[in-house]
Amino acid sequence: MAGVLADKKHLIVVPTGALTSLPFQVLVTAPPQAAATTAEAMRRARWLISTHAISVLPSVPSLGALRKVTGGSAAGRPFFGMGDPVLQGPDPADKQRGIKRRAGPPSRYYRNGLADTRAVRELQPLPDTADELLAIGKVLGAKKEDINLREAASEARLKAAPLTSYRVIQFATHGLVAGDLSGLAEPALVLTPPEVPSELDDGLLTASEIAALKLDADWVVLSACNTAAGEGEGAEALSGLARAFFYAGARTLLVSHWAVYSTAATELTTGTFSRIAKSPRIGRAEAFRQSMLRLIADGKPPAYWAPFVVVGEGAPLGK
Repeated sequence: MAGVLADKKHLIVVPTGALTSLPFQVLVTAPPQAAATTAEAMRRARWLISTHAISVLPSVPSLGALRKVTGGSAAGRPFFGMGDPVLQGPDPADKQRGIKRRAGPPSRYYRNGLADTRAVRELQPLPDTADELLAIGKVLGAKKEDINLREAASEARLKAAPLTSYRVIQFATHGLVAGDLSGLAEPALVLTPPEVPSELDDGLLTASEIAALKLDADWVVLSACNTAAGEGEGAEALSGLARAFFYAGARTLLVSHWAVYSTAATELTTGTFSRIAKSPRIGRAEAFRQSMLRLIADGKPPAYWAPFVVVGEGAPLGK
């Protein structure tokens, strides 16, 4: 394929089967070179992302569908962010006694079809995500009220927001795949659990709820764990949260294949949006490629910079 790809700058990949779980930027185009240190070996490696911007699609027809949507978003506001939900982590008393809780029956996490908010609240807090959202909001010129943290990072707040007004929407929180919590039958994003769960708000924004949202977003960023994953064990990637956001009206997604370092997520996303703000015609996939190259130049390993992938239309804005 080297000859075919030589004069191409942007690769659009439609993977199938096991390849849907592979971030293609980690493929190498030449044998590794000898290096004195691991960091130097990482810098010298001929990663595919070094020469090509890459975006992924769930199917070939989806490219045609996305490109029928002429122009970019008509939304007037630059950024809506939601993250750093109010979570407490495991019970400190259990930790002191060395007790590690095992997943119980579905009733442990769900009661009458709603999430058990106490169980959701035991997930680890994510304080670094607040810094991430504030940094991106500053780059994009967002208003203070458009960045929803802690108690404001709730399902009720999200569902009441005028989401069609925002060009970029980001969730910086835990992403759960089916089975991560006992009784969870579909992927979900974790938000601040309410004191009393309801149909409107039980602390888990599921894929089916996402698909019912109305968006007009050039970007939806899912800065969380496993947001490219499928709907259940053995399901193909891109079939869960990512697909739901396409149904809702997103043009492009930034999703992750595995648990991410919070600092890496911040560097990648802020770097990408900074580049687009300076050069709007650069293209989303190319802007993201340049952000990854910066981390590669610092000697970071793929575990740090490679989990995220651009899904959808990665070409320059307006195409």
